[in-house]
Amino acid sequence: MKSLFRNRLFQLVAVFAGLMITSALGQEAAGASKDLALLGAAIAAGMVVIGASLGIGRFATAAAESTARQPEAAADIRTAINLPLFLLEGVAIIAEVVLLLIVLL
Repeated sequence: MKSLFRNRLFQLVAVFAGLMITSALGQEAAGASKDLALLGAAIAAGMVVIGASLGIGRFATAAAESTARQPEAAADIRTAINLPLFLLEGVAIIAEVVLLLIVLL
């Protein structure tokens, strides 16, 4: 549970860091600040992807270990693990879209 919270917190920090960097630099004149804004968005996008991959990896590891312990409960475990996986992936996709919009607009 701590690792899931840590991954979510990591994703939120990455998104807000990207937003702050790009908005602060976007108010300056174009040129070098635009390059730094793109760099900030790229770093934030990378952090979001890393956080999501760590979270999904932990979910998959927990599901595999649970299935190995109780093979007869594999269908229930798979059903229970799908919703959090989809939510975690959705958060990462939304963060990527927000960062892409920041870069393009």
